[in-house]
Amino acid sequence: MSEILRKQFLQHVGQTSPEPMLVEVERAEGVFFYTPEGKPYYDLISGVSVSNVGHANPAVVEAVCRQARDYMHVMVYGELVETPQVEYAKLLAEHLPGEIDSVYFLNSGAEAVEGALKLAKRVTGRPEMISMQGAYHGSTHGAMSMMGGEEHKSAFRPLLPDVRQIRYNNFDDIQLITTRTACLLVEPVQGEAGVIPPAEGYLEALRKRCDEVGTMLIFDEIQTGMGRSGELFACAKYGVVPDIICLAKALGGGMPLGAFAARREVMQALTHNPVLGHISTFGGHPVCCAAGLAAARYILDNKLVEQVEAKGALYETLLADHPAVVEIRRSGLLLAVELGSSERMFAMMAMFKEVGILSDWFLYCDTAFRISPPLTITDEEIRDSAVLIRQCLDRL
Repeated sequence: MSEILRKQFLQHVGQTSPEPMLVEVERAEGVFFYTPEGKPYYDLISGVSVSNVGHANPAVVEAVCRQARDYMHVMVYGELVETPQVEYAKLLAEHLPGEIDSVYFLNSGAEAVEGALKLAKRVTGRPEMISMQGAYHGSTHGAMSMMGGEEHKSAFRPLLPDVRQIRYNNFDDIQLITTRTACLLVEPVQGEAGVIPPAEGYLEALRKRCDEVGTMLIFDEIQTGMGRSGELFACAKYGVVPDIICLAKALGGGMPLGAFAARREVMQALTHNPVLGHISTFGGHPVCCAAGLAAARYILDNKLVEQVEAKGALYETLLADHPAVVEIRRSGLLLAVELGSSERMFAMMAMFKEVGILSDWFLYCDTAFRISPPLTITDEEIRDSAVLIRQCLDRL
């Protein structure tokens, strides 16, 4: 990276940490991205579970170019019928669980959460919202109000009132969901807590309690959706159907796209009293929907989801026996490799940069590093990247 570009980056691009990685990306393809010097990096986070079909997937690139030639923004939410948006909503409705058949497209996961919270309050007329300790749902004020870590939200208070948090996988806390609770927002697999799968029967118990007291169950599948867990949606993997599901990240095939989905009669609540109950200028942008539709079709046509569990298990097998690895927590091709201390984890990050691996840690778990590569990663690439990881583990 030139010194001029480095200085411009630090001066003019908003920063999120005091020590950015400062690796320049020239191009990306498949599971790799490359610097201008030609150094390859294994992308083992795929934009935080975004690039599920790999970088520069030809099907997605062609869909983007084709749609950009036809039209880009006209007016997304209004009276206009835009083919890529309609076709993608139909495809999702055909694969979403239960009777969920209506999709509201937005720009991001945080916006999807915001829309889902509003819908639940509108439908139930109740004030209280419940989320989980250790949860991450986004950085906007409403989504942050539902976030699990006080460290990351205390500086921005006051946030939404009437928000309660319960402990994930704690069956006793389920009774705190009552008839004044509009919604329970939960990740089927907690991501930023360090990949924590649900205890046996836990999601079923949440569903049962919500049904008993009339609370809407919202699943945040922003990270687990579109095949990451080993099913197209994690709720199918664990056999529980929510009332509302939030999607983003891989939903757009690399373009910015989020959505919340519910039964049509539920979603209709946003059309009256007041009208325009939820609106978005760019949500469901035709180019983003075209990209997402192409990516979803690629996932389905190439049966990527059916390969996810074996690929995740291969990573686990290749790394779990290393003496520096305390444990591996996994759901499909989303892994947390636990090292037992933040010092060891941050040492791994420095070594990863040297050998050509992009990984990171978890917002509420800085003792483990993340492995969530594109679902297109081959067994050979898994084995090769695992060799590099083990070389770094040897140096700890």
